[in-house]
Amino acid sequence: MRIKLRNVKRGQTVERSFQAGDKWPRAYLDRRQVQFLYRDGSDFHFMDTESYDQFTLSAEQLDDAVNYLKDGMLVDRTSYQGETIGVELPITVDMVVTETEPGFAGDTATGARKLATVETGLVVQVPLFVGEGDTIRIDTRTGEYQTRV
Repeated sequence: MRIKLRNVKRGQTVERSFQAGDKWPRAYLDRRQVQFLYRDGSDFHFMDTESYDQFTLSAEQLDDAVNYLKDGMLVDRTSYQGETIGVELPITVDMVVTETEPGFAGDTATGARKLATVETGLVVQVPLFVGEGDTIRIDTRTGEYQTRV
């Protein structure tokens, strides 16, 4: 059998061949709810909600999740043998628009969109009626605008 394997710690993908009857031990992943505390440069500080242990993850470890993390937000931490593999965000997050251009009344018939920057620095395409200070809901899987809250 030819199988593609991905090293979740390093992110590498390799292709290997194995016999059909080969067996491997099961990998046990620990999943716990953690709270995002704050960002310090490129370091992100979290706290386990059960044990109150604090730990730090780098922006590289979090990848795209850095665009959606707000202080106090609850996420799920996935770890293997005590080492964090990643965090799983909620499906949607509510963010405040910090910067956007004003929309013009005549442009609404075409379903036009404009760019808006939210509180974490993420840039999202939004409808023209969304203004600065509005709270919008964003899908964390696609990074797309869902609705105004």
